[in-house]
Amino acid sequence: MIRVRGRVRGLGAPAAWGAAAVTYKLACPLAQQTDLPARLLTSAVFFAVGTGLILHARRSLMRELRQLRRVAGAAQHALLRPPPSRVGGLDVAAAQLSAERGAAIGGDLYEVVATEYGVRAVMGDVRGHGIGALGTVAAVLGCFREAAHDEKDLGGVLRRLERALDRHLRHEHPAGDAEEFVTLLLVEIRADGELLALNCGHPWPYRLSGTEAAQLTAGDPWPPLGLFPLPDSDLPAVGLGSLRPGDGLFLYTDGAQDARDGQGRFFPLPDVLERAARDGPASSREVLTRVATALRHHIRGAPADDIALLVLTNGRSTPLKGGGNRPSGHSTHAPDDSPLAPR
Repeated sequence: MIRVRGRVRGLGAPAAWGAAAVTYKLACPLAQQTDLPARLLTSAVFFAVGTGLILHARRSLMRELRQLRRVAGAAQHALLRPPPSRVGGLDVAAAQLSAERGAAIGGDLYEVVATEYGVRAVMGDVRGHGIGALGTVAAVLGCFREAAHDEKDLGGVLRRLERALDRHLRHEHPAGDAEEFVTLLLVEIRADGELLALNCGHPWPYRLSGTEAAQLTAGDPWPPLGLFPLPDSDLPAVGLGSLRPGDGLFLYTDGAQDARDGQGRFFPLPDVLERAARDGPASSREVLTRVATALRHHIRGAPADDIALLVLTNGRSTPLKGGGNRPSGHSTHAPDDSPLAPR
């Protein structure tokens, strides 16, 4: 009822202008004359009224658009809440750049939680961006925040995420015509700094160690969730080495490496990370600020795709907190001579 009354009040000014124009045309003697000056005056009156109506409609639409963006931004903030600066002994920083101009709404997702199995993080990218992707982001993040604590291994977490996404898509698209999928990177950092991961079509992370930045790879990733079913067999996590004291782990969505400048040149993410590492030990927030600043300078405007950045740094000289001894037999670990190669 309040909304209807507001719309009725909003029609008051246009109605008054329209009534004034009609009254002028019907009652004013000058409007009945057919000579050129009278016609010019009548045209000016109706032009002014028409311009006023257009401006009023534009202001109303812009006001509603701003309100919609505020509501969507509040929902996004509540859903993709900023992570704490410290999680289980890790120094954490995250940021997002939205492809929606004038709005902080995107289809990227991230979360970091401390569990009894270690610190677990997820970085994901929903197909598409903007308000339409919020439902999928909510389904995946809500499931991760529970499964990360309940499941003993990352394979169990990934299967829970697949089921949650499948339920969401069946609810949103009962006809089965959904073409949505999500790329995901699940990372677990154990108490001793050991890194484990499961990758579903997502870019592999970078490790910042000393003065070097190396992209960690461990074979071909699984397809994105929602594109093909996961295999029925076990989903063993792969080893990515370890996160030693002072090392940082940089996770991101492909919008960062695919960002282009006005000449079509890709953002040099490896070079930017190398420079950040060479500048000396830095907190997660400092690394994130350097990368985000270089990214904004490169694109000079809104990116073509959503971008999410997440930095985890082991700033302690003692084993990480937030994870106990994890049961063995749930994942495979790459040996020291495994083909983990920087790219």
